[in-house]
Amino acid sequence: MASLPTYRWRLAPDGLATRRQLRALGLRPGGQDVAAQLERPRRRREPLVAYLYRIEQAKPVRPMTPAKRAALAKANAARRICPRCRRDPGYVIPPSLGTCTPCAYSEEQRAA
Repeated sequence: MASLPTYRWRLAPDGLATRRQLRALGLRPGGQDVAAQLERPRRRREPLVAYLYRIEQAKPVRPMTPAKRAALAKANAARRICPRCRRDPGYVIPPSLGTCTPCAYSEEQRAA
């Protein structure tokens, strides 16, 4: 692959956008190759790189189908069910705890 044109942070020409910028416009790359890259300098580490795509070649985002919507709702509901008490606490269970707050801290309080 030939080397990509590289632009510094905030100096990319008009007509190019990152994936997030395309999504904000209701677009997706649509199979096109990366047109350029954007480099953001960082202190004492490698620079961050974001790939840029041509806006005029981007395609519209595909609409959400009923099956996709149902699958997404089921996955989000599963993130809210505590594996220990099997209740919905009203929030997404944090991965750091792995259970709802009452289940996570009830053991610690008993041990103290």
